[in-house]
Amino acid sequence: MNVVTDKTFQTQVLDRSESVPVIVDLWAAWCGPCRVLTPILEKVVGETGGSVELGALDVDKNPHTARAFGVRSIPSVFAFKDGKVVDSFVGARSERAVRKFVTKLTSR
Repeated sequence: MNVVTDKTFQTQVLDRSESVPVIVDLWAAWCGPCRVLTPILEKVVGETGGSVELGALDVDKNPHTARAFGVRSIPSVFAFKDGKVVDSFVGARSERAVRKFVTKLTSR
């Protein structure tokens, strides 16, 4: 998983999503549901063999990006393709739901 910041968001997410879909996990260290969701995202995205990339953005350290996407609750997960948000969800999800989210992204 790549650590994404306000400064690197353009290159690591928007520009990179022109080549490969990128999922961004917006989280914070104090967030319990984030600690549940992150390992699931890592596992499922890791199983794609590189056809999807995963980034993590700490909203406490990078408030600009969180505000830009209207994040009001975490975890918030955004999927980017061709520089645009193509899907998202808020809150912890089961492995099955995350797998469906990732599969939908790869079939676009």
